[in-house]
Amino acid sequence: MSFFKRLKENISNKTESVTKQFRDGLEKTRKGFVEKVSDLMIRRKKIDEEFYEELEEILIGADVGINTVMKLIDELRVEVKKQKIENAMELQPILSQKLMELLRGDNDNKMNVNTDGITVILFVGVNGVGKTTTIGKMAYHFKQEGKKVLLAAGDTFRAGAIEQLEVWGQRAGVDVIKQQAGSDPAAVMFDAIQAAKQRQADVLICDTAGRLQNKSNLMDELNKIFRVIQREIPGAPHEVLMVLDATTGQNALSQAKLFGEKSGVTGLVLTKLDGTAKGGIVVAIRQELNIPVKWVGLGEKMEDLQPFDSEQFVHALFAGMIQESESEEESDEDSK
Repeated sequence: MSFFKRLKENISNKTESVTKQFRDGLEKTRKGFVEKVSDLMIRRKKIDEEFYEELEEILIGADVGINTVMKLIDELRVEVKKQKIENAMELQPILSQKLMELLRGDNDNKMNVNTDGITVILFVGVNGVGKTTTIGKMAYHFKQEGKKVLLAAGDTFRAGAIEQLEVWGQRAGVDVIKQQAGSDPAAVMFDAIQAAKQRQADVLICDTAGRLQNKSNLMDELNKIFRVIQREIPGAPHEVLMVLDATTGQNALSQAKLFGEKSGVTGLVLTKLDGTAKGGIVVAIRQELNIPVKWVGLGEKMEDLQPFDSEQFVHALFAGMIQESESEEESDEDSK
């Protein structure tokens, strides 16, 4: 069975509304990246050095990342020789499959859940990446699953951060544990954990300050938060999720490197994927950091934050090619 056919069958077992969210959310990337690849394959029937150079440019332009692009091109060269491919169009499913393998990596992108008590999720990330919005949407997601959720307003320094989290808490229908602006974030976490225990919450989602310019203070503060959480709930936090803005491309990658090294990040959330034609950044981040992308933001609505799914991602990007290959297969069958 062809790769595209197998991918379509796997997707057919998944929720249709989620498939649509991925397809709609990745429309800009599909137009800016995959359509250029298709155009290249139609224009240049022959696979030569010029073909590889142009493909390289398209991939780098989609923010797939130089190291990853070199690896991908090398692997395509091997496949072309091995399978004796002459027509560029035959590379489409191979490129799609390689991208999916790169996205999967070795790490599991499932959330770590505490099966014996409260699951604590700690959010980190610089200001302006959509951290508070993401927390609100995730709270909504878990609430829809029937879980009791609490939020901890641990970003006590940024003006309006506590109020912003409260607005999202109201939208999601969950309570926010807070203190006054300027309070010690570790003290807020302590209060939030006590409240979560008393109210028998399933999930506690904690916001933290996003000040990168004063990094040593920020890391000290995070370490203090970690110590309080670990003392009150052994084994917590179960997830440390870093929020990155996909529209900033390579800048998001350098942010993740800065933050990820020291704050024990277990997973990434990529917001605003619907707002960029450079969705290839997901591949670059996955490859260069070896931290799994666990969630992606595909739009403005509450339900537009979705657990990351490499099959949905590749299917959404290559939907047009999949339809074309199906039509070709059908016409081949008819002519037999």
